[in-house]
Amino acid sequence: MNLFSRTIHPDEADDEILLERYRRDGDLQVLGRLYEKYVQLVYGVCLKYLNDEDDAKDAVMGIFEELVNKAKAHEVKQFRGWLYVLARNYCLMQLRSNKKMPTTAIDDNVMEFTADVHPDNKYNEEYMAVLQKCMEKLPGGQRQSVDLFYLQQKCYKEIADDTGLTLNEVKSHIQNGKRNLKICIEKNRE
Repeated sequence: MNLFSRTIHPDEADDEILLERYRRDGDLQVLGRLYEKYVQLVYGVCLKYLNDEDDAKDAVMGIFEELVNKAKAHEVKQFRGWLYVLARNYCLMQLRSNKKMPTTAIDDNVMEFTADVHPDNKYNEEYMAVLQKCMEKLPGGQRQSVDLFYLQQKCYKEIADDTGLTLNEVKSHIQNGKRNLKICIEKNRE
């Protein structure tokens, strides 16, 4: 029998009866009859998401295997809608698992660098005075982390070792300190 050209006969038992019978008896043939009613829907969903006929057919079988356990474990009020969501989620998981995204390891000695953050000769004495004034306004952890990172050019790990802060605290202090400095400098330059 070809599952993909199945027509639904009106005299067949409705979904709730078949599902309840499967839950009670655990008969896979009953679940198969129920699934067979919607196999075209499932195949269509799989084809839409996976864009490949063979992958979609494999997914239809994989979804039935998941259905064996999930039909017993979940409270299903409307089988057709629930099956659609199950099929969609199955396909999305297949797509996620097939993505082979390149990853790069980041060591603890990362040092952030942006040319406009590091002071150089382009800043005049007035700007440097404003910067110093704003540095003094920063809370202690931010001031210390920003000073060690930007002025003493230490990496996050070195700052963490010197201050006893965690790497996340150092990163947070630098990020917040940089933002607060920018706000302060903009206010004082107006």
